[in-house]
Amino acid sequence: MRERAWKRRRAKLRADARKLALTVILLGLVGLFVFPIVLTLTNSLMTEGEISAHFYAISKHGEKGNDPRISGSYVNVKWIPDKVTLSQYYGVLVKKQQFLLMFWNSVRVVVPIIAGQVVIASLAGYAFTQLRFRLREPLFFLYIVTMLMPFQVTLVPNFIVADKLGLLNSHLAIILPGIFGAFGVFLMRQFMLVVPYSYIEAARADGAGHFRIFVRIVLPMCKPGLAALAILAFVDNWNMVEQPLIFLRDAVKQPLSVYLSAIGEGERGIAFAASAIYMAPMLLMMLYAEQYLIEGIQLSGIKG
Repeated sequence: MRERAWKRRRAKLRADARKLALTVILLGLVGLFVFPIVLTLTNSLMTEGEISAHFYAISKHGEKGNDPRISGSYVNVKWIPDKVTLSQYYGVLVKKQQFLLMFWNSVRVVVPIIAGQVVIASLAGYAFTQLRFRLREPLFFLYIVTMLMPFQVTLVPNFIVADKLGLLNSHLAIILPGIFGAFGVFLMRQFMLVVPYSYIEAARADGAGHFRIFVRIVLPMCKPGLAALAILAFVDNWNMVEQPLIFLRDAVKQPLSVYLSAIGEGERGIAFAASAIYMAPMLLMMLYAEQYLIEGIQLSGIKG
């Protein structure tokens, strides 16, 4: 009896030790990922002089010389500002009017892509699950191959097509390829596979056609999948950099993701405030719609 009790106790201690080690590792990873976000938010509330004092080594490109303010090659990271101020946000939103223009460019590009992907992907997903036509499986396989290709592979064909259509230096050169992305079709097809077929059969027995089945039965049951697709499309396209650099020649038409790299030249406080505003929509969306994203991925049947 004592030996069995000792074995159970030892197994419990091992399980607790593994759980503790896993918790420590996860906390370390959380801290690693949260560190830049917290640093950006706190530094955006500091004055320009306070930020310059801590990032002076970077502002001088690492050239120490005889300047006593640079004691080493490391930056003095500070979390809590000496004096909380919103002057950096005022400088971004009022003094730098180009920031608002670029922010609006990002909205004008991302919103049509999200709306178009939701519509096209849901219709294509319904077609791949409910319609019977020749070459259906090979066509879906081509979607999978396109989805697995690196972005750089499809960039040249997209550029040639946009050039032939006269869409270069236009937001449509970015919006149209984004709307017809393969991942959205794959996600909605996987999600619609779990829709009970008995519901569709009952609707057909009542005389409903494909449009009515799609609108009244399939779409209401696919709300988590649509929400997950909208979130993933927003995060992916809000951070785009390569497409605007290649398809948009005029800097005034480029989104904020491109302009953000140059906004803080000589003014690091402005850069922190602009970064905080830029990542606010993504943080708010993830905090508000995290449950929909998790539910949509789980119900879609995608593993890993």
